[in-house]
Amino acid sequence: MLTGKRILLVIGGGIAAYKSLLLIRLLRGQGATVTPVLTAGGAEFVTPLSVSALAGEKVYQSLFDLTDEAEMGHIQLSRVADLIVVAPATADLMAKMATGRADDLASTLLLATDTRVLVAPAMNVRMWQHPATQRNIATLKADGVLFTGPDEGEMACGEYGPGRLAEPEAILAAIQAAVSDGPLTGKHVLVTSGPTHEPIDPVRYIANRSSGAQGTAIAAALRDLGARVTFVTGPASVPPPEGVAVVRVETARQMLEAVEAALPADAAVMAAAVADWRVANAAGQKMKKDGSGKAPALEFAENPDILATVSKGANRPALVVGFAAETEKVVDHATTKRLRKGCDWIVANDVSPETGIMGGTENAVTLITEAGAEVWPRMTKDQVARQLAARIAQALA
Repeated sequence: MLTGKRILLVIGGGIAAYKSLLLIRLLRGQGATVTPVLTAGGAEFVTPLSVSALAGEKVYQSLFDLTDEAEMGHIQLSRVADLIVVAPATADLMAKMATGRADDLASTLLLATDTRVLVAPAMNVRMWQHPATQRNIATLKADGVLFTGPDEGEMACGEYGPGRLAEPEAILAAIQAAVSDGPLTGKHVLVTSGPTHEPIDPVRYIANRSSGAQGTAIAAALRDLGARVTFVTGPASVPPPEGVAVVRVETARQMLEAVEAALPADAAVMAAAVADWRVANAAGQKMKKDGSGKAPALEFAENPDILATVSKGANRPALVVGFAAETEKVVDHATTKRLRKGCDWIVANDVSPETGIMGGTENAVTLITEAGAEVWPRMTKDQVARQLAARIAQALA
């Protein structure tokens, strides 16, 4: 139920705008208050009278309406809601959001808010698949905007493919998930994930086998418990989760810079497989064989210790969780690492080749805390993530 929740519904242009009327009825049936904002394009497909009658609220349309500004300014309007929903979200409206344009009421509200935003796109399949639209989507996801849909099917224009507005029932479910009051609501959690790539020359680098799957799952689990998640990821082979702020990096030094920029936070989960060493004499041009049979001599320098830096820094989170990927004496090495780094917990796992854990779908971890070692059974990485997120929520309560 959504009793007591305030939803600011931005209705974009397009034939799919008619579904917004059904969505309003579903939201009000769940007890939500719906404040509608109708764009000029949206008003070409649904009337203000219809929207207002179903919402039981005034419809806001103009940025320069003096009466509206006197009653509730557009800045305040954007901040009193528990969630802003854009349905349908056109390609143009998403482009404005991604680039920070504010030339009408809807785009100004979306730029002026610090409230979570859920977008339900709807457009022609070619517009959806266009590189410009996909770039804008990536930007919005990195900013923490939530998405639901689009569905695949026949378009009003007769074409077939992805771009149909999600059904109102599916949008309602996404809204319910977005406004649920989880145990981490109001908490900011920093998560690092993936490998780092340390350049040898412009085309070669040193890396490891980390897929980033475990860190991604942890970020999603923390998000699902209500946390605001900043997700700093190296070049992982799995996509980042939706609904988190994504910061992409390549090297260990870039990751440290991004981590420090993301602080302060209530908790930090350092799941990235950060390279211990980088090439100090990386070449500016591609190295080539010279026919001598001699390999180039690489000089190595130690990378910054991100976990120790966060654990001992002035902006230290209340809870710092490190990871230890070991191939032998897992508990012994992880216990020593926890003390040396100064973190609160270490999640240790055996990544020997025969375990299939590094790059696989399962994990078998031991949680090392001040109280000792707690062995968890082998399970999927999603299950590990949910169990760890629940423990973090307990620790921060």
